[in-house]
Amino acid sequence: MNPRRKQRLMAVSAILLLLSGAVGAMLYALQENVDLFYTPTQLLEGFGKDKIKPVPGQRLRIGGMVVPGSVKRDESTLKVSFDLVDTGPIVTVHYEGILPDLFREGQGIVAQGTLLDATNIEATEVLAKHDEEYMPPEVAEAMKGIKHVPPAKTYPGKTYPATSAPVAPAAAEVQQ
Repeated sequence: MNPRRKQRLMAVSAILLLLSGAVGAMLYALQENVDLFYTPTQLLEGFGKDKIKPVPGQRLRIGGMVVPGSVKRDESTLKVSFDLVDTGPIVTVHYEGILPDLFREGQGIVAQGTLLDATNIEATEVLAKHDEEYMPPEVAEAMKGIKHVPPAKTYPGKTYPATSAPVAPAAAEVQQ
């Protein structure tokens, strides 16, 4: 083989090797930053047709409604814990920091954090829904069929005080 062609072949193969290594490193780095979205039901029962459950230590995002009467604040620190519910089971979220101004009981929120065990999440960020009209598509799809009314007062293993939150009339009642 001609020495000049040999040099070109070595240069091209070195460039391709470096390029494939860079792409591989980027894909590996992106894999570490993927946060999957779950609802409390999907978290406990599994996600998708294979019913895949996240493992403790996995980063994730979870969305649901804050259960009225479940918010517990530590008086000496910024630690707060609250329960989230969608249509079934309850998940407890632990957070240390200042909550958004729009955070309140009965409100839809999305929390990002790490799964501690099957029903507890250590959140690093809590986002409150800012408008009744807007909801991220993935949250809207996951929460289809959930009516925005206060959930039942008693859940398996947990009881909450009655709330005086007004319940909006159903659409059929408004039209009459």
